Amino acid sequence: MSKRLPMVFSHANGFPAPCYAKMFGALADDFDIRYLPRLAHNPAYPVSDGWPELTHELIDFVERGAHPVVAVGHSLGGFLSFMAAAKRPDLFSALVLLDAPVIDRYRARAVQMTKQLGFIDRVTPARATRDRRKHWTSEAEAVAHFKTRKLFRDFDPECVVDYVRHGTVETPEGLALWFDPAVEYRIYCTIPHQMHRLLPQLQVPAGFIGGRNSAELRLFGLGEMRGRLRLKPLEGGHLFPFERPLEAAAAIREMVTALLHGAPKSDAA
Repeated sequence: MSKRLPMVFSHANGFPAPCYAKMFGALADDFDIRYLPRLAHNPAYPVSDGWPELTHELIDFVERGAHPVVAVGHSLGGFLSFMAAAKRPDLFSALVLLDAPVIDRYRARAVQMTKQLGFIDRVTPARATRDRRKHWTSEAEAVAHFKTRKLFRDFDPECVVDYVRHGTVETPEGLALWFDPAVEYRIYCTIPHQMHRLLPQLQVPAGFIGGRNSAELRLFGLGEMRGRLRLKPLEGGHLFPFERPLEAAAAIREMVTALLHGAPKSDAA
């Protein structure tokens, strides 16, 4: 890549975009990265079933800068990037989903039913989110806390520090989570279940990078994406951009190059 390409990155639920600092640093030579620091917290774009307003939040952000852009999204951010690209292909030159598997039509019916019956929080991480700790007296205490949590067990140590540094805010009592757990909970409970219907309409060259040990990928599968998206596996779980930020950056760079220059697809994920 001879010059920096414009990229809009969209973060995972509960992980504000600045927390990806180490991965961004490894991409900075090739991409001019923009992002909304904290999705879903602007009252003009409320969280609702299927996330239509959040999709518009991303579209409106992309429109305000130079475009078309390479869209890269992790989990929540990948789903939003996918829906935005399907709705407004003129804004995007390529799309890379980081462990954001498009739910297939069969699982989609099950997800729809769990939402209708009111126990979607048992299928997604919503219930754990609702009960998570929100306050710490210091940065050191917060870092020590997260290092003991299963979710952060495989994180690069620098990424744990970045999460505390960029994912919390100072209060008179110490530190508090910047991403409101109540918003995080609502996002999980309103996950779109009809995204597979958008795949035939997608005009933007797209790829998927998935963690080999991702529980989310095992839950939702790759069926709908095979033959439509370029697929690439990467060691790690659902949060591999924090577990292996340098490898994630290299995979993104490789994927974007392949998408923009039309290398043969791979279904090895």
